[in-house]
Amino acid sequence: MKSKILVLFFIVSLGELIAVAIDKEVLQWVFKPLIMVVLGGVYFSGTSESAPLAKAVVGAIVFSWIGDVCLMFQGESEMYFMAGLGAFFIAHLCYVMAYYQHTQKKEGAGLFGIQKFRFSLPIVLAGTGLITILYTHLGALKVPVIFYAILLMVMTLQALFRYGYTNAISFWFVFVGALLFMISDSLIAVNKFLSSFELAGIAIMATYLLAQFLIIRGLRLHFKK
Repeated sequence: MKSKILVLFFIVSLGELIAVAIDKEVLQWVFKPLIMVVLGGVYFSGTSESAPLAKAVVGAIVFSWIGDVCLMFQGESEMYFMAGLGAFFIAHLCYVMAYYQHTQKKEGAGLFGIQKFRFSLPIVLAGTGLITILYTHLGALKVPVIFYAILLMVMTLQALFRYGYTNAISFWFVFVGALLFMISDSLIAVNKFLSSFELAGIAIMATYLLAQFLIIRGLRLHFKK
C-alpha cells in the first residue's frame, strides 16, 4: 500500500511539473490540489502503534493544501495571495510544533553554544538578507511578508535543532526539506516582488514538492529504529 502511494505521489508530482513547464493551467487544476492529498496518504500509510498520528503534522498538511488552492487563484485577486500566505503561515506553525514533538530528549545530545550559533547563522543571514533586498519592493505587503519570512526561518532552525534528538535519517530528511521549503518560498518572493526569471515556476514547484515530501517522510522516519 505504501509503495503504491509513493508511486502515486511521483505521478502527481511529475504531472504538476509538466503542467507548469508547458503552461497548461487546466492540468495544474488537476494535479496541484492532489499534491498534499497524496502526501496525506503517504503520512497516514505509516501510522501504527509505534508511529502514532500527530495532529500538528495533519494540520500542516491541511493548511498547505489550502495554501496551494488559494495560490491557484492569485492571478484574480491579491486577496488570494494573502489567503495563501496566511494558510502557509499556519502550516509552518504546525511544522514547528511537529518538529518539537518528533524529538527524543537525550542528555548531552544536540547542538549547544557556539555550535548552535555557527549552524544557525547561515540560515538567519539568508533570511534577513532576502528581507533586506525585497523590503522596498513589498509595498502594502511589507508586514505580512516579513512576519512570514521570520516564521520560515524559525521553522528551518527548529528542524536544525532536532540534531541529536532523532535518528540521522529523520534529521536529514526533515532538515533538507525545511531548507528546500525556504528556498522555494524565497524564489516565489524574488519572482513576485523583485524580478521574474526564466523557469521560475519549475524551480519553485520542484523545490516545494521535494520539501514537503522530505519533511513528511522524515517525520515518519523519526520512529524508525
